[in-house]
Amino acid sequence: MAIARPLDEDEMDPALREEVQFFKGPLGVIPGSVRTMAHRPEVAQAFTALNVAVMRGTGSVTPELKRLIGYASSFASGCMYCQAHMILASERFGASEERLAGVFDFEGSDAFDGAEKAALAFARAASAVPNAVTPALEARLREHWDEGARVEIMAVVALFGWLNRWNDSMGTALEDLPRSRGEGRLSEATGWAVGKHG
Repeated sequence: MAIARPLDEDEMDPALREEVQFFKGPLGVIPGSVRTMAHRPEVAQAFTALNVAVMRGTGSVTPELKRLIGYASSFASGCMYCQAHMILASERFGASEERLAGVFDFEGSDAFDGAEKAALAFARAASAVPNAVTPALEARLREHWDEGARVEIMAVVALFGWLNRWNDSMGTALEDLPRSRGEGRLSEATGWAVGKHG
């Protein structure tokens, strides 16, 4: 059971309700996490602004790769809620079937180039507890990505650090659309199950 009930849209502060419509584009829904944050509109507004700044595609890291990085980060931390959301978002941002099927084992997949593999490996290591970023991973990231891109990649990892802890600790219930993607794309390949997010 969730620690706090997600608000329905009509219960939200009107200004916040307008801002959080953003999430329907990449996710098809306003996530339960954001609807729970809405109990404190200033928290939900700050989170939404951060999400927009981190996940939009204004730099050299594509929006699709950012969602796959979010998936790798969530996979490393074990957050089933965010794994389902990010596999759905990766699909919605144009990830090919080969990339969606290969992201679990990106190092062995021909669907990712060296730069993408470096970013995904960094995300996985940066999301581990304790942190597993090594000098070799740092060098690999520097080889492929400039400083601005490295900031973008780390921003995605940090954003999902917040979300993974929020959703796992709060027991956020998974919405139908991402749940169907988790069950369809992840359960057989990775053992994904809705768990506490049911």
